[in-house]
Amino acid sequence: MDTKAVKAHVERSEPEWRATLSPEQFRVLREHGTEPRGASPLNQEKRNGTFACGGCGQPLFDSNAKYESGSGWPSFWASREGSVETSTDRSYGMTRVEVHCSACHGHLGHVFPDGPAPTGMRYCMNGAALAFAPGGEPRSQAEDTEGTSGSR
Repeated sequence: MDTKAVKAHVERSEPEWRATLSPEQFRVLREHGTEPRGASPLNQEKRNGTFACGGCGQPLFDSNAKYESGSGWPSFWASREGSVETSTDRSYGMTRVEVHCSACHGHLGHVFPDGPAPTGMRYCMNGAALAFAPGGEPRSQAEDTEGTSGSR
């Protein structure tokens, strides 16, 4: 994936985050929330461009790594190098791998080992945690890779 520069660490106080983010973005990014399945318009986004952190703007995913997983959340098979970090999430009586922005540490979603080639990974992201910046021509349906559905 693209290895463009990663942002320096971003720190803000809770009141600063609340003033910067919408209530839904704050709930997802800062309180580790999950948006309802199918709620994000980014599920249907097919244009070329970059998906960035909705909190700090760090580029996270390139559109050519996005695919239709059937999960109901925007899904990617790879992130930009150094743009995300992971941790173990043991909430709700299960163990999952949480994905967060490496710059502002905002909660983005989870990653599962059931994605398409070449990585076999499914970065299942909350659309509320992302911002899309278009660039280039729209992708064709042929460019979408059919993936697998799975739990969030």
